[in-house]
Amino acid sequence: MGEVELSCRAYVKMYLHACLFPRCSINGLLLSSSPTGGTVCVTDCVPLLHSHLPLAPITQLALTQVDVWCSQTQQRIVGYYQANACVSDNSPTPCALKIADKIAEQFDNAVLLMLDGSKMSPDYRVPPIVMYERKDSRWILKDKHTIMLRQWEETRAIASQMIESGDHTLLVDFDSHLDDITKDWTNQKLNTKIEELASPANGNI
Repeated sequence: MGEVELSCRAYVKMYLHACLFPRCSINGLLLSSSPTGGTVCVTDCVPLLHSHLPLAPITQLALTQVDVWCSQTQQRIVGYYQANACVSDNSPTPCALKIADKIAEQFDNAVLLMLDGSKMSPDYRVPPIVMYERKDSRWILKDKHTIMLRQWEETRAIASQMIESGDHTLLVDFDSHLDDITKDWTNQKLNTKIEELASPANGNI
């Protein structure tokens, strides 16, 4: 498997999801709108749950709905992310492995990304992520030199700015949508906000 590139939008939304529910395990899906080639470009993510992560029916419902939305918006599910409630634990749980396996059945180069809660401070100089790839039916640590997060300083600054301004409360995960179906789990409002902040920083997302 080749390189994985993580966009500003995808990282910021994962980071905000974890910050919005700091005492919970959270998870979500990684999406790509790029054609399938050597590099997996993660262009967006869909925050899923912040409670009852192993609950299969809700996860299946979310996967189905996101899949339908992706087919309508020329995107595809290329991976899975999770942050564990215990900040010192960034190991994939059985639930994470199960969902990632399901995604890998549909997309050969699927990635499994764990957020490292112990390194989530705004001052931390490197992305607080641990990434896994699937080889021979097992998930193994991916070489960090093959993981790219372009414009990391700007991305980190945008994430911090959104926390400080309280804009992270705009984030809607699938859990929140199930509690109030008027809430938009595709997070168009949040996407626009990230784009506004990213434009002067680097000219694109």
